[in-house]
Amino acid sequence: MIKIYIDIDGVILTKKNTQKADYAEEFIRFISNSFDCYWLTTHCKGKAKTAMEYLTPYFDNETLTLLAKFKPTNWNTLKTESIDFNAEFYWIDDCPFLAEREVLLKYNVLDRLIIVNHSNPMELMKITTMISSS
Repeated sequence: MIKIYIDIDGVILTKKNTQKADYAEEFIRFISNSFDCYWLTTHCKGKAKTAMEYLTPYFDNETLTLLAKFKPTNWNTLKTESIDFNAEFYWIDDCPFLAEREVLLKYNVLDRLIIVNHSNPMELMKITTMISSS
């Protein structure tokens, strides 16, 4: 199964006036049913519980149950430290560091990075369509 590494802020939550992103529930339902999901966020460095506590005010119980299935990752400096480059994956983030992009380039997998831009209408639905053919 293809892995999904996902950030929280700027992806399923907006960065400004923090709230759940448009179509976040549909997106979460899709990826949780179609991929092996991992947190790749500062809200989860080894413990998924911290991510869940952060997300609880924004999502209903049904969505939180799906999010609770996401596995934790741990990294020190770059999020790419947690990516399994031996497996097929997508990394969904709003603002990866240049150094992280360089790691992806080194492994020839920069095309597996999906950058979220919520100024585009229906951004998460567009991403759903893009990765649904995987």
